[in-house]
Amino acid sequence: MKSELAEMALDQKLTIPDDDETPETVPVPQALVPHLDEIAILLDIDGTLLELMPTPREVWVPPGLSETLKHLTERTSGALALVSGRSLNDIDLIFAPDVFRAVAGHGAEMRLAVDSEADALHAPPLDKELKRRLAAIAKLSPGILLEDKGYSLALHYRLAPHAEKAIYEAVSLIRADLPNAPIEVLPGKFVCEIKHSGFTKASGVRELMKRAPFKGRRPLFIGDDVTDETVFAIMPDMDGLAFSVGRRAMGVNGHFDAPADVRAFLAHLLDPR
Repeated sequence: MKSELAEMALDQKLTIPDDDETPETVPVPQALVPHLDEIAILLDIDGTLLELMPTPREVWVPPGLSETLKHLTERTSGALALVSGRSLNDIDLIFAPDVFRAVAGHGAEMRLAVDSEADALHAPPLDKELKRRLAAIAKLSPGILLEDKGYSLALHYRLAPHAEKAIYEAVSLIRADLPNAPIEVLPGKFVCEIKHSGFTKASGVRELMKRAPFKGRRPLFIGDDVTDETVFAIMPDMDGLAFSVGRRAMGVNGHFDAPADVRAFLAHLLDPR
């Protein structure tokens, strides 16, 4: 049975898809405006709120976005969180001086209050020797950028797309040499990320939704990448809504074409008309 919220959130031409159906449109923001006190807004950052850039450090927050997020935080009584593979420290640098609640590090970190320290979700940092071996892969090409997040290590190759196959082959060799290492490989958009197994964005969101001010609300999640699919998958369990960006992911209620469309949608949620 579709929830009343889901019914009201979707265009009349759009039905919540079965497993073998593909969504074709986006939610109607006006239908959600009266229900913001029932919703938890969960947002991926790169490729969802912000356009992807050649390097992770080049992303920037367009004018008005932080104000939109702050006003939505007020309208939802604090139930807005960023859900990202980036570390909390990295998120804060991007949105400085503003600070938002967040699930970070692919579920390794969580911040429930903007004036509190991060809560580690039982995610140990990667082994130093393993990180050293993985970091050496960056030497395959001068265009490969290494990002150490503590809980994970990312190899960005947007500037060296020709190195994709070599990167994954090198990671596979290391995994074969360390078959008992508790690690997971996350393929993304021009990035190969290696993290500890046992936590994901989905596990972080599940924990977040048990805590105030998110507890008891229906989540609305927007994401774009492979790592967001774990969150898409758990939205039905929470009577929530999921929307993908840039691609029509399976199992979601609709999609946006680009981050600019997501930002416009969020801004419209603040329009009382």
